[in-house]
Amino acid sequence: MRTIGEMARDGGLGVSALRFYDRAGVLVPAWVDPVSGYRWYGPEQLDEARLLARLRGAGMPLADVRLVLAGWSGTDSSVVRELLEAHLRRLERGLADARAEFSAVRALLEHRENPMTAHPATLRLSVPAAGLAAALDAVRFAAGTDPDLPALGGVLFDAEGEHLHVVATDRYRLAVARTGATGHDGPRRQTVVPSPLVDAMRSLLGDDAAEARLTVDGGRVTLETGDRQTSGRALAHDFPDYRRLVSLPEGRRALVDVPAFRAALSAGPVRAGDGDAGRDVSVLTVSDGAVAVCADGDDEPERVGVDRDFLLEALAAGGADRLVLELGAPTAPVAVRHPGAEHRFSLLMPVRLDG
Repeated sequence: MRTIGEMARDGGLGVSALRFYDRAGVLVPAWVDPVSGYRWYGPEQLDEARLLARLRGAGMPLADVRLVLAGWSGTDSSVVRELLEAHLRRLERGLADARAEFSAVRALLEHRENPMTAHPATLRLSVPAAGLAAALDAVRFAAGTDPDLPALGGVLFDAEGEHLHVVATDRYRLAVARTGATGHDGPRRQTVVPSPLVDAMRSLLGDDAAEARLTVDGGRVTLETGDRQTSGRALAHDFPDYRRLVSLPEGRRALVDVPAFRAALSAGPVRAGDGDAGRDVSVLTVSDGAVAVCADGDDEPERVGVDRDFLLEALAAGGADRLVLELGAPTAPVAVRHPGAEHRFSLLMPVRLDG
């Protein structure tokens, strides 16, 4: 007999997923302790769990999965084969439809792009070195590293009026910070600075630097402090409109003591989100103005799952001993905010807890 944790490890399904499939009557434990409620699985159920993980990984609907499992051990495999073939045809039709839609989207992009557009006039900004350093520290952790998404492999510098916003995202997290700027009174200008150049810029912003000068000339970006400078080519990609991504309904907020909360996260319970095997997911809830890390088995309806490592990085990048944690619906991003500084925050995509 295997415990639920052993079955999760050996079968490729998270503990919360096993609970879900038990409640759904798809993979019911061989025995449940009547006192503790703890689930135990028989040896023959390991193959069923592995099969279930593969079918769900292929996106098969739960109703079909139930029938496949029911017919798997029988002598007549015709029903199972028909279900597999039917799902494969659905996937092929879905892929064909998706290709058609993407072709239409590409056509729209090509229609709106103008390759003959000239580079705008040179942008020159003066920014406080300490402010730019703090802003880069607050967002650098969220920059993407996926080679298939080169547009996210850097930090957006967004100059508008008296402010310079810096933004980074890898799809799963997004971080925004702002510092003051002088010298730019024209329309909004955006430049995506590749991560290696961002790191070189940050190294110039030491304690001895009071002011930094940022220049964007065509596709070249230069940062100067005193008699030192670093420069390189900007990324030739448009950055997503982050302003649309941060317009979220207000959630439940709590002020957290960062060192104590980081310790509670590091030592607290974790679970695996459905389809996120190998990720440590912390489950959070806000009650009476305080954030709690939910214990395994806690079915608090307003709980939100978040990648623990991502949250720890966001707290570290926050650069403060007290931060505001904001939780919305279980499907809404988790926000990490600075008290009294709404322009500096990060968002973490939630992790689905159950099937």
